Amino acid sequence: MAAVEGKEVMVVGVDDSQHSTYALEWTFDHFFTPPLGSDSPFKVVVVYAKPFASSVVSLAGPGVAEVLPIVDSDLKKMAARIMGKAKEICISKSVSDVIFEVVEGDARNVLCEAVERHHASVLVVGSHGYGAIKRVVLGSVSDYCAHQAHCTVMIVKRPKIKT
Repeated sequence: MAAVEGKEVMVVGVDDSQHSTYALEWTFDHFFTPPLGSDSPFKVVVVYAKPFASSVVSLAGPGVAEVLPIVDSDLKKMAARIMGKAKEICISKSVSDVIFEVVEGDARNVLCEAVERHHASVLVVGSHGYGAIKRVVLGSVSDYCAHQAHCTVMIVKRPKIKT
């Protein structure tokens, strides 16, 4: 069993989607609510996988060298915004035993590596709810992690809003 200071480690993957925000809030509501609060058996590691600037820019040629630093700067700002929102959620849910990490790379690999690095017993990811075709074309982080992470993987699916 993974443990940090007597607590098991739970890695929560975040991105800029509503699905990710829902998964983080759901996790705190179900594993950190009073009377548990700070007595929860888990230490939380919130991880954001910041894409490489080169993976975002699909240009080739002489202008790429000038564009990459600008794109990277924007990606760093996005990472700061995403982590800021995650920190706000932690504060609003009174969860204080949290580590925040921004790691550059593909989310699938970053999350599985975070599980290994922190010896996590649980990985939480949100589900975008893609159908089979979109999952094949875009790839599914949650599906990859469910098969590759060396721990329990909890995929939190946001309920559909009925109209």
